[in-house]
Amino acid sequence: MAATDERTVSKQNTLSDSPSGSSSDENIDKAWNFVEQHHNADALLSVDIASVRRKVDWHIVPIMFLCYTMQFLDKVAINYGAVMGLTRDLKLVGNDFSNVATFFFVAYLIFEIPNSKQQCFNFTSTSFKEVSFAAYCLQIVPAGKWLGANVVLWGVATACAAAAHDYRTLLASRIFVGIFEATIGPSLLIISSQWYTKSEQAPRFSFWYLGLGVGQIVGGAVSYAFQHIAPGATALTGWRIMFVTLGCATVVIGLVTFFLLPDTPMRASWLSNDEKVALLKHVSVNQTGIENRHFRPREIVEALCDPQIYLLVISTICLSVPSGVVTTYSATLISHLGYNSKQAALMNMPSGAVTIFFILFVGFGIRMQSHRWAWSLACIIPGILGGALMSFVPTTNRAGCLAGIYLVNAITAPLTVFYAWTAANIAGPTKRAFAAALVSGSFSIGNIIGPQTFRPRDAPDYRPAKLAVMGALAGCAFTTFLLFCYYYNENRRRGTAGKEDVNELEEDFLGRHRWLDITDKKNQNFRYVY
Repeated sequence: MAATDERTVSKQNTLSDSPSGSSSDENIDKAWNFVEQHHNADALLSVDIASVRRKVDWHIVPIMFLCYTMQFLDKVAINYGAVMGLTRDLKLVGNDFSNVATFFFVAYLIFEIPNSKQQCFNFTSTSFKEVSFAAYCLQIVPAGKWLGANVVLWGVATACAAAAHDYRTLLASRIFVGIFEATIGPSLLIISSQWYTKSEQAPRFSFWYLGLGVGQIVGGAVSYAFQHIAPGATALTGWRIMFVTLGCATVVIGLVTFFLLPDTPMRASWLSNDEKVALLKHVSVNQTGIENRHFRPREIVEALCDPQIYLLVISTICLSVPSGVVTTYSATLISHLGYNSKQAALMNMPSGAVTIFFILFVGFGIRMQSHRWAWSLACIIPGILGGALMSFVPTTNRAGCLAGIYLVNAITAPLTVFYAWTAANIAGPTKRAFAAALVSGSFSIGNIIGPQTFRPRDAPDYRPAKLAVMGALAGCAFTTFLLFCYYYNENRRRGTAGKEDVNELEEDFLGRHRWLDITDKKNQNFRYVY
Protein backbone atom coordinates (compact mmCIF):
# COMPACT_ATOMS: atom_id res chain seq x y z
CA MET A 1 0.00 0.00 0.00
CA ALA A 2 1.36 3.43 -0.92
CA ALA A 3 2.26 5.58 2.05
CA THR A 4 0.74 9.05 1.91
CA ASP A 5 3.13 11.98 2.16
CA GLU A 6 1.87 13.41 5.42
CA ARG A 7 1.30 10.48 7.72
CA THR A 8 2.74 9.22 10.97
CA VAL A 9 2.06 6.41 13.40
CA SER A 10 1.44 6.59 17.14
CA LYS A 11 4.38 8.15 18.91
CA GLN A 12 7.06 6.09 20.60
CA ASN A 13 7.95 6.72 24.22
CA THR A 14 11.42 7.90 23.30
CA LEU A 15 13.03 8.82 20.01
CA SER A 16 16.70 9.57 20.29
CA ASP A 17 19.92 9.27 18.40
CA SER A 18 22.08 9.14 21.48
CA PRO A 19 23.34 5.81 22.77
CA SER A 20 21.76 6.31 26.15
CA GLY A 21 18.32 6.90 24.70
CA SER A 22 18.09 10.39 26.12
CA SER A 23 17.34 13.36 23.91
CA SER A 24 20.40 15.58 24.21
CA ASP A 25 20.27 19.22 23.18
CA GLU A 26 22.44 18.60 20.13
CA ASN A 27 19.74 16.28 18.75
CA ILE A 28 17.07 18.98 18.97
CA ASP A 29 16.48 21.05 15.86
CA LYS A 30 16.78 24.83 16.31
CA ALA A 31 13.23 25.19 15.02
CA TRP A 32 11.98 23.60 18.25
CA ASN A 33 13.58 26.36 20.32
CA PHE A 34 11.81 28.95 18.17
CA VAL A 35 8.50 27.13 18.61
CA GLU A 36 8.99 26.97 22.38
CA GLN A 37 9.60 30.71 22.58
CA HIS A 38 6.84 31.91 20.26
CA HIS A 39 4.07 29.31 20.44
CA ASN A 40 0.59 30.75 21.04
CA ALA A 41 -2.19 28.21 20.55
CA ASP A 42 -4.96 30.81 20.29
CA ALA A 43 -3.07 32.92 17.75
CA LEU A 44 -2.30 29.84 15.65
CA LEU A 45 -6.01 29.24 15.11
CA SER A 46 -6.26 32.50 13.17
CA VAL A 47 -3.34 31.68 10.83
CA ASP A 48 -4.34 30.46 7.38
CA ILE A 49 -1.64 28.01 6.34
CA ALA A 50 -2.69 28.28 2.68
CA SER A 51 -2.03 32.01 2.82
CA VAL A 52 1.35 31.41 4.47
CA ARG A 53 2.24 28.89 1.78
CA ARG A 54 1.38 31.41 -0.94
CA LYS A 55 3.68 33.94 0.72
CA VAL A 56 6.47 31.39 0.76
CA ASP A 57 5.84 30.50 -2.87
CA TRP A 58 6.11 34.10 -4.04
CA HIS A 59 9.17 34.92 -1.95
CA ILE A 60 11.22 31.73 -2.30
CA VAL A 61 10.39 29.91 -5.54
CA PRO A 62 11.05 32.80 -7.99
CA ILE A 63 14.55 33.31 -6.55
CA MET A 64 15.34 29.61 -6.80
CA PHE A 65 13.96 29.56 -10.34
CA LEU A 66 16.15 32.48 -11.43
CA CYS A 67 19.25 30.93 -9.87
CA TYR A 68 18.65 27.61 -11.62
CA THR A 69 17.85 29.30 -14.94
CA MET A 70 21.13 31.20 -14.89
CA GLN A 71 23.19 28.20 -13.80
CA PHE A 72 21.88 26.28 -16.81
CA LEU A 73 22.34 29.21 -19.18
CA ASP A 74 25.92 29.74 -18.01
CA LYS A 75 26.56 26.01 -18.23
CA VAL A 76 25.09 25.58 -21.73
CA ALA A 77 26.64 28.77 -23.11
CA ILE A 78 29.63 26.77 -24.29
CA ASN A 79 27.23 24.49 -26.22
CA TYR A 80 26.04 27.49 -28.24
CA GLY A 81 29.53 29.01 -28.37
CA ALA A 82 30.71 25.91 -30.24
CA VAL A 83 28.47 26.72 -33.21
CA MET A 84 29.23 30.46 -33.00
CA GLY A 85 32.93 30.19 -33.78
CA LEU A 86 34.41 29.55 -30.34
CA THR A 87 36.15 26.36 -31.47
CA ARG A 88 37.64 28.10 -34.48
CA ASP A 89 38.67 31.30 -32.68
CA LEU A 90 40.42 29.45 -29.86
CA LYS A 91 41.91 26.83 -32.20
CA LEU A 92 40.47 23.88 -30.28
CA VAL A 93 41.45 20.51 -31.72
CA GLY A 94 40.82 16.85 -30.95
CA ASN A 95 39.21 16.34 -27.55
CA ASP A 96 39.81 19.93 -26.39
CA PHE A 97 36.14 20.88 -26.45
CA SER A 98 35.05 17.67 -24.70
CA ASN A 99 37.73 18.19 -22.07
CA VAL A 100 36.51 21.72 -21.37
CA ALA A 101 33.00 20.33 -20.80
CA THR A 102 34.34 17.46 -18.70
CA PHE A 103 36.57 19.49 -16.40
CA PHE A 104 33.70 21.86 -15.69
CA PHE A 105 31.95 18.92 -14.04
CA VAL A 106 35.15 17.64 -12.44
CA ALA A 107 35.40 20.96 -10.60
CA TYR A 108 31.65 20.81 -9.94
CA LEU A 109 32.06 17.34 -8.40
CA ILE A 110 35.09 18.19 -6.25
CA PHE A 111 33.39 21.21 -4.70
CA GLU A 112 29.95 19.54 -4.42
CA ILE A 113 30.89 17.68 -1.23
CA PRO A 114 31.83 20.66 0.94
CA ASN A 115 28.92 22.66 -0.45
CA SER A 116 26.51 19.92 0.58
CA LYS A 117 27.62 19.96 4.21
CA GLN A 118 26.38 23.38 5.08
CA GLN A 119 24.22 22.11 7.91
CA CYS A 120 26.30 19.42 9.50
CA PHE A 121 29.81 20.53 10.46
CA ASN A 122 30.63 21.27 14.07
CA PHE A 123 34.13 22.68 14.21
CA THR A 124 34.50 22.08 17.93
CA SER A 125 35.45 18.54 16.97
CA THR A 126 39.18 18.31 16.49
CA SER A 127 38.86 15.32 14.19
CA PHE A 128 37.29 17.54 11.55
CA LYS A 129 39.62 20.55 11.75
CA GLU A 130 41.16 19.65 8.43
CA VAL A 131 37.87 20.11 6.54
CA SER A 132 38.12 22.31 3.44
CA PHE A 133 37.97 26.11 3.51
CA ALA A 134 34.77 25.99 1.46
CA ALA A 135 33.04 23.86 4.09
CA TYR A 136 34.25 26.22 6.82
CA CYS A 137 32.69 29.15 4.93
CA LEU A 138 29.44 27.23 4.65
CA GLN A 139 29.48 26.70 8.40
CA ILE A 140 29.87 30.36 9.34
CA VAL A 141 28.01 32.01 6.43
CA PRO A 142 24.18 31.68 6.29
CA ALA A 143 22.89 29.47 3.47
CA GLY A 144 21.11 32.25 1.56
CA LYS A 145 24.16 34.46 1.73
CA TRP A 146 26.48 31.65 0.63
CA LEU A 147 24.26 30.77 -2.33
CA GLY A 148 23.97 34.43 -3.38
CA ALA A 149 27.73 34.97 -3.14
CA ASN A 150 28.43 31.91 -5.27
CA VAL A 151 25.92 33.00 -7.91
CA VAL A 152 27.73 36.35 -8.16
CA LEU A 153 31.11 34.62 -8.45
CA TRP A 154 30.06 32.18 -11.17
CA GLY A 155 28.58 35.13 -13.06
CA VAL A 156 31.98 36.82 -12.94
CA ALA A 157 33.68 33.60 -14.08
CA THR A 158 31.21 33.24 -16.97
CA ALA A 159 31.92 36.79 -18.14
CA CYS A 160 35.66 36.10 -17.92
CA ALA A 161 35.30 33.36 -20.55
CA ALA A 162 34.98 36.20 -23.06
CA ALA A 163 38.66 36.95 -22.45
CA ALA A 164 39.79 33.40 -23.32
CA HIS A 165 42.37 33.29 -26.10
CA ASP A 166 43.25 29.59 -26.19
CA TYR A 167 42.33 26.18 -24.81
CA ARG A 168 43.99 26.71 -21.42
CA THR A 169 42.35 30.05 -20.64
CA LEU A 170 38.91 28.76 -21.65
CA LEU A 171 39.47 25.68 -19.49
CA ALA A 172 40.43 27.84 -16.51
CA SER A 173 37.31 29.99 -16.78
CA ARG A 174 35.02 26.97 -17.06
CA ILE A 175 36.65 25.30 -14.05
CA PHE A 176 35.88 28.37 -11.94
CA VAL A 177 32.28 28.38 -13.17
CA GLY A 178 32.04 24.72 -12.09
CA ILE A 179 33.51 25.51 -8.66
CA PHE A 180 31.00 28.23 -7.90
CA GLU A 181 27.99 26.47 -9.46
CA ALA A 182 28.57 23.45 -7.21
CA THR A 183 26.50 25.06 -4.47
CA ILE A 184 23.29 25.28 -6.50
CA GLY A 185 21.91 21.72 -6.27
CA PRO A 186 22.52 20.99 -2.56
CA SER A 187 21.46 24.49 -1.51
CA LEU A 188 18.14 24.44 -3.38
CA LEU A 189 17.47 20.88 -2.20
CA ILE A 190 17.90 21.79 1.46
CA ILE A 191 16.05 25.11 1.14
CA SER A 192 13.05 23.37 -0.45
CA SER A 193 12.89 20.80 2.34
CA GLN A 194 12.87 23.56 4.98
CA TRP A 195 9.77 25.31 3.67
CA TYR A 196 7.48 22.53 2.36
CA THR A 197 6.01 19.17 3.33
CA LYS A 198 7.00 16.09 1.35
CA SER A 199 3.97 16.21 -0.95
CA GLU A 200 4.40 19.95 -1.49
CA GLN A 201 8.08 19.61 -2.38
CA ALA A 202 7.54 17.80 -5.68
CA PRO A 203 5.74 20.65 -7.53
CA ARG A 204 8.08 23.25 -5.97
CA PHE A 205 11.11 21.29 -7.09
CA SER A 206 9.49 21.29 -10.51
CA PHE A 207 8.91 25.05 -10.46
CA TRP A 208 12.53 26.00 -9.82
CA TYR A 209 13.75 23.17 -12.04
CA LEU A 210 11.75 24.72 -14.88
CA GLY A 211 14.72 27.04 -15.11
CA LEU A 212 16.44 24.29 -17.08
CA GLY A 213 13.83 24.32 -19.84
CA VAL A 214 13.57 28.09 -19.83
CA GLY A 215 17.36 28.26 -20.02
CA GLN A 216 17.33 26.06 -23.13
CA ILE A 217 14.82 28.33 -24.85
CA VAL A 218 16.44 31.59 -23.79
CA GLY A 219 19.90 30.22 -24.61
CA GLY A 220 18.86 29.42 -28.16
CA ALA A 221 17.35 32.88 -28.60
CA VAL A 222 20.41 34.60 -27.10
CA SER A 223 22.78 32.62 -29.31
CA TYR A 224 20.71 33.40 -32.40
CA ALA A 225 20.66 37.11 -31.54
CA PHE A 226 24.39 37.44 -30.97
CA GLN A 227 25.20 35.55 -34.17
CA HIS A 228 23.82 38.54 -36.06
CA ILE A 229 26.70 40.70 -34.92
CA ALA A 230 28.78 41.16 -38.05
CA PRO A 231 32.47 40.22 -37.79
CA GLY A 232 34.49 43.36 -37.08
CA ALA A 233 31.40 45.39 -36.14
CA THR A 234 32.47 45.40 -32.51
CA ALA A 235 35.68 44.81 -30.60
CA LEU A 236 34.28 41.46 -29.41
CA THR A 237 32.88 38.61 -31.47
CA GLY A 238 29.31 37.41 -30.93
CA TRP A 239 30.12 34.51 -28.65
CA ARG A 240 32.30 36.70 -26.43
CA ILE A 241 29.53 39.30 -26.05
CA MET A 242 27.14 36.47 -25.18
CA PHE A 243 29.38 35.33 -22.30
CA VAL A 244 29.69 38.88 -20.95
CA THR A 245 25.93 39.45 -21.12
CA LEU A 246 25.05 36.19 -19.39
CA GLY A 247 27.70 36.78 -16.74
CA CYS A 248 26.40 40.27 -15.90
CA ALA A 249 22.79 39.03 -15.68
CA THR A 250 23.93 36.28 -13.32
CA VAL A 251 25.70 38.77 -11.06
CA VAL A 252 22.49 40.80 -10.72
CA ILE A 253 20.47 37.70 -9.78
CA GLY A 254 23.18 36.69 -7.30
CA LEU A 255 22.88 40.03 -5.54
CA VAL A 256 19.08 39.63 -5.37
CA THR A 257 19.56 36.17 -3.84
CA PHE A 258 22.12 37.43 -1.34
CA PHE A 259 19.87 40.15 0.04
CA LEU A 260 16.36 38.66 -0.30
CA LEU A 261 16.56 34.88 0.31
CA PRO A 262 16.00 33.99 4.02
CA ASP A 263 18.25 31.30 5.44
CA THR A 264 15.45 29.51 7.34
CA PRO A 265 11.73 30.11 8.00
CA MET A 266 12.69 31.52 11.40
CA ARG A 267 14.54 34.37 9.65
CA ALA A 268 11.85 35.35 7.14
CA SER A 269 11.13 39.05 7.77
CA TRP A 270 7.93 38.88 5.72
CA LEU A 271 6.30 36.34 8.08
CA SER A 272 4.97 37.14 11.53
CA ASN A 273 6.08 34.99 14.46
CA ASP A 274 2.68 33.29 14.52
CA GLU A 275 2.96 32.53 10.80
CA LYS A 276 6.45 31.15 11.32
CA VAL A 277 5.25 28.82 14.07
CA ALA A 278 2.29 27.73 11.92
CA LEU A 279 4.64 26.99 9.03
CA LEU A 280 7.04 25.04 11.27
CA LYS A 281 4.10 23.06 12.60
CA HIS A 282 3.00 22.37 9.03
CA VAL A 283 6.39 21.04 7.89
CA SER A 284 7.22 19.20 11.11
CA VAL A 285 5.45 16.18 9.61
CA ASN A 286 8.53 15.68 7.40
CA GLN A 287 10.60 14.65 10.43
CA THR A 288 13.70 15.70 8.49
CA GLY A 289 14.50 18.89 10.44
CA ILE A 290 15.07 22.54 9.66
CA GLU A 291 18.46 23.49 11.10
CA ASN A 292 21.02 21.47 13.08
CA ARG A 293 24.77 22.00 12.64
CA HIS A 294 26.13 19.13 14.74
CA PHE A 295 28.23 16.63 12.80
CA ARG A 296 27.62 12.95 13.63
CA PRO A 297 30.05 10.43 12.12
CA ARG A 298 27.74 7.53 12.97
CA GLU A 299 25.21 8.91 10.47
CA ILE A 300 27.86 8.74 7.74
CA VAL A 301 28.38 5.07 8.57
CA GLU A 302 24.63 4.48 8.43
CA ALA A 303 24.43 6.23 5.06
CA LEU A 304 27.19 4.03 3.64
CA CYS A 305 25.18 0.96 4.67
CA ASP A 306 21.84 2.25 3.33
CA PRO A 307 20.70 0.55 0.07
CA GLN A 308 18.48 3.48 -0.95
CA ILE A 309 21.48 5.82 -1.21
CA TYR A 310 23.32 3.47 -3.57
CA LEU A 311 20.21 3.14 -5.72
CA LEU A 312 19.77 6.92 -5.78
CA VAL A 313 23.41 7.40 -6.76
CA ILE A 314 23.32 4.82 -9.57
CA SER A 315 20.00 6.16 -10.87
CA THR A 316 21.32 9.72 -10.93
CA ILE A 317 24.50 8.72 -12.75
CA CYS A 318 22.55 6.79 -15.38
CA LEU A 319 20.15 9.70 -15.84
CA SER A 320 22.96 12.26 -16.05
CA VAL A 321 24.99 10.57 -18.79
CA PRO A 322 22.44 11.53 -21.49
CA SER A 323 21.99 14.88 -19.74
CA GLY A 324 25.69 15.57 -20.27
CA VAL A 325 25.32 14.68 -23.93
CA VAL A 326 22.32 16.97 -24.45
CA THR A 327 23.80 19.88 -22.47
CA THR A 328 27.11 19.91 -24.32
CA TYR A 329 26.43 18.56 -27.80
CA SER A 330 22.79 19.11 -28.77
CA ALA A 331 23.55 22.18 -30.90
CA THR A 332 26.46 20.34 -32.52
CA LEU A 333 24.28 17.31 -33.33
CA ILE A 334 21.67 19.58 -34.90
CA SER A 335 24.28 21.42 -36.97
CA HIS A 336 25.48 18.06 -38.34
CA LEU A 337 22.00 17.50 -39.76
CA GLY A 338 22.72 20.21 -42.28
CA TYR A 339 21.65 23.34 -40.40
CA ASN A 340 23.85 26.42 -40.18
CA SER A 341 24.82 27.88 -36.80
CA LYS A 342 21.88 30.29 -36.61
CA GLN A 343 19.41 27.58 -37.53
CA ALA A 344 20.99 25.17 -35.03
CA ALA A 345 20.44 27.69 -32.21
CA LEU A 346 16.77 28.09 -33.13
CA MET A 347 16.20 24.38 -33.74
CA ASN A 348 17.51 23.62 -30.24
CA MET A 349 14.84 25.77 -28.58
CA PRO A 350 12.04 23.14 -28.77
CA SER A 351 14.18 21.00 -26.45
CA GLY A 352 13.36 23.52 -23.73
CA ALA A 353 9.63 23.20 -24.41
CA VAL A 354 9.88 19.40 -24.11
CA THR A 355 11.79 19.80 -20.84
CA ILE A 356 9.18 22.19 -19.41
CA PHE A 357 6.31 19.90 -20.40
CA PHE A 358 7.77 16.81 -18.73
CA ILE A 359 8.86 18.68 -15.59
CA LEU A 360 5.32 19.99 -15.07
CA PHE A 361 3.92 16.58 -16.03
CA VAL A 362 5.93 14.91 -13.25
CA GLY A 363 5.52 17.67 -10.66
CA PHE A 364 1.75 17.92 -10.80
CA GLY A 365 1.33 14.20 -11.39
CA ILE A 366 3.13 13.44 -8.14
CA ARG A 367 1.16 16.10 -6.29
CA MET A 368 -2.13 14.51 -7.38
CA GLN A 369 -1.34 10.79 -7.44
CA SER A 370 2.02 10.28 -5.67
CA HIS A 371 3.86 7.21 -7.10
CA ARG A 372 7.03 9.09 -7.96
CA TRP A 373 8.61 5.97 -9.43
CA ALA A 374 5.83 5.52 -12.02
CA TRP A 375 5.95 9.16 -13.13
CA SER A 376 9.71 8.89 -13.48
CA LEU A 377 9.41 5.83 -15.70
CA ALA A 378 6.82 7.70 -17.78
CA CYS A 379 9.60 10.16 -18.65
CA ILE A 380 12.47 7.70 -18.97
CA ILE A 381 10.66 5.61 -21.58
CA PRO A 382 10.29 8.54 -24.06
CA GLY A 383 13.97 9.29 -23.38
CA ILE A 384 14.90 5.75 -24.41
CA LEU A 385 12.77 6.15 -27.54
CA GLY A 386 14.60 9.40 -28.28
CA GLY A 387 17.94 7.65 -27.88
CA ALA A 388 16.79 4.94 -30.31
CA LEU A 389 15.76 7.54 -32.90
CA MET A 390 19.12 9.29 -32.53
CA SER A 391 20.99 6.01 -32.88
CA PHE A 392 19.20 4.19 -35.67
CA VAL A 393 17.54 6.84 -37.83
CA PRO A 394 19.91 7.95 -40.64
CA THR A 395 21.01 11.59 -40.53
CA THR A 396 19.35 12.10 -43.90
CA ASN A 397 16.03 11.82 -42.04
CA ARG A 398 16.28 15.16 -40.27
CA ALA A 399 12.77 15.04 -38.79
CA GLY A 400 13.40 11.66 -37.15
CA CYS A 401 16.78 12.73 -35.76
CA LEU A 402 15.36 15.99 -34.42
CA ALA A 403 12.50 14.10 -32.77
CA GLY A 404 15.08 11.89 -31.05
CA ILE A 405 17.12 14.87 -29.81
CA TYR A 406 13.98 16.52 -28.47
CA LEU A 407 12.59 13.39 -26.79
CA VAL A 408 15.82 12.73 -24.90
CA ASN A 409 15.10 15.95 -22.99
CA ALA A 410 12.24 14.14 -21.22
CA ILE A 411 14.84 12.59 -18.94
CA THR A 412 15.54 15.90 -17.21
CA ALA A 413 12.26 15.65 -15.26
CA PRO A 414 13.04 12.49 -13.21
CA LEU A 415 16.11 14.20 -11.77
CA THR A 416 13.73 16.36 -9.70
CA VAL A 417 12.28 13.13 -8.30
CA PHE A 418 15.69 11.87 -7.18
CA TYR A 419 16.42 15.23 -5.58
CA ALA A 420 13.01 15.17 -3.88
CA TRP A 421 13.56 11.60 -2.67
CA THR A 422 16.86 12.67 -1.16
CA ALA A 423 15.18 15.54 0.68
CA ALA A 424 12.09 13.61 1.78
CA ASN A 425 13.31 10.06 2.47
CA ILE A 426 16.61 10.65 4.25
CA ALA A 427 16.46 12.00 7.80
CA GLY A 428 19.20 13.00 10.19
CA PRO A 429 21.11 16.25 9.50
CA THR A 430 24.49 14.68 8.78
CA LYS A 431 23.09 11.73 6.85
CA ARG A 432 20.88 13.92 4.69
CA ALA A 433 23.70 16.39 3.96
CA PHE A 434 26.02 13.49 3.08
CA ALA A 435 23.35 11.95 0.85
CA ALA A 436 22.79 15.31 -0.85
CA ALA A 437 26.51 15.43 -1.54
CA LEU A 438 26.52 11.94 -3.05
CA VAL A 439 23.42 12.45 -5.21
CA SER A 440 24.52 15.87 -6.41
CA GLY A 441 28.00 14.50 -7.04
CA SER A 442 26.48 11.64 -9.02
CA PHE A 443 24.90 14.21 -11.33
CA SER A 444 28.40 15.55 -11.95
CA ILE A 445 29.81 12.07 -12.59
CA GLY A 446 27.17 11.38 -15.24
CA ASN A 447 27.90 14.70 -16.89
CA ILE A 448 31.62 13.91 -16.86
CA ILE A 449 31.00 10.59 -18.60
CA GLY A 450 28.50 11.94 -21.15
CA PRO A 451 30.76 14.33 -23.12
CA GLN A 452 33.57 11.78 -23.16
CA THR A 453 31.40 9.40 -25.19
CA PHE A 454 31.72 11.93 -28.03
CA ARG A 455 34.97 11.08 -29.77
CA PRO A 456 36.19 12.96 -32.86
CA ARG A 457 36.70 9.71 -34.77
CA ASP A 458 32.95 8.93 -34.41
CA ALA A 459 31.88 12.16 -36.18
CA PRO A 460 29.47 13.03 -37.66
CA ASP A 461 27.07 10.32 -36.48
CA TYR A 462 28.54 9.76 -32.99
CA ARG A 463 26.80 6.38 -32.85
CA PRO A 464 28.57 5.10 -29.66
CA ALA A 465 27.51 8.22 -27.74
CA LYS A 466 23.90 7.80 -28.83
CA LEU A 467 23.92 4.12 -27.84
CA ALA A 468 25.33 5.14 -24.45
CA VAL A 469 22.25 7.35 -24.00
CA MET A 470 19.96 4.36 -24.53
CA GLY A 471 21.92 2.03 -22.26
CA ALA A 472 22.16 4.54 -19.42
CA LEU A 473 18.43 5.27 -19.50
CA ALA A 474 17.56 1.58 -19.49
CA GLY A 475 19.74 1.16 -16.40
CA CYS A 476 18.02 4.12 -14.75
CA ALA A 477 14.58 2.61 -15.38
CA PHE A 478 15.67 -0.62 -13.66
CA THR A 479 17.14 1.07 -10.56
CA THR A 480 14.10 3.35 -10.25
CA PHE A 481 11.89 0.29 -10.03
CA LEU A 482 14.23 -1.21 -7.41
CA LEU A 483 13.87 1.98 -5.35
CA PHE A 484 10.09 1.58 -5.43
CA CYS A 485 10.42 -2.02 -4.23
CA TYR A 486 12.76 -0.98 -1.42
CA TYR A 487 10.51 1.83 -0.13
CA TYR A 488 7.38 -0.31 -0.40
CA ASN A 489 8.92 -3.16 1.59
CA GLU A 490 10.37 -0.82 4.24
CA ASN A 491 6.99 0.80 4.84
CA ARG A 492 5.24 -2.57 5.02
CA ARG A 493 7.86 -3.84 7.48
CA ARG A 494 7.23 -0.83 9.74
CA GLY A 495 3.49 -1.33 9.71
CA THR A 496 0.53 0.61 8.38
CA ALA A 497 0.62 4.38 8.82
CA GLY A 498 -1.91 5.82 11.22
CA LYS A 499 -3.87 9.03 11.33
CA GLU A 500 -3.30 11.95 9.00
CA ASP A 501 -0.88 14.46 10.47
CA VAL A 502 -3.15 17.28 9.44
CA ASN A 503 -5.28 16.24 12.43
CA GLU A 504 -2.36 15.93 14.85
CA LEU A 505 -2.78 16.88 18.48
CA GLU A 506 -1.24 20.13 19.69
CA GLU A 507 0.93 18.35 22.26
CA ASP A 508 2.06 16.01 19.51
CA PHE A 509 3.48 18.92 17.52
CA LEU A 510 5.08 20.46 20.62
CA GLY A 511 6.69 17.22 21.76
CA ARG A 512 10.49 17.07 21.62
CA HIS A 513 10.32 13.75 19.78
CA ARG A 514 8.93 15.53 16.70
CA TRP A 515 11.99 17.78 16.56
CA LEU A 516 14.65 15.20 17.35
CA ASP A 517 17.03 15.06 14.40
CA ILE A 518 17.40 11.30 14.09
CA THR A 519 17.76 9.20 10.99
CA ASP A 520 15.04 7.56 8.96
CA LYS A 521 16.43 4.15 9.94
CA LYS A 522 16.19 4.78 13.69
CA ASN A 523 12.86 6.60 13.63
CA GLN A 524 10.26 3.87 13.32
CA ASN A 525 7.57 6.53 12.84
CA PHE A 526 9.24 7.58 9.61
CA ARG A 527 7.49 6.60 6.38
CA TYR A 528 9.14 6.69 2.97
CA VAL A 529 7.42 8.28 0.00
CA TYR A 530 7.61 6.57 -3.36
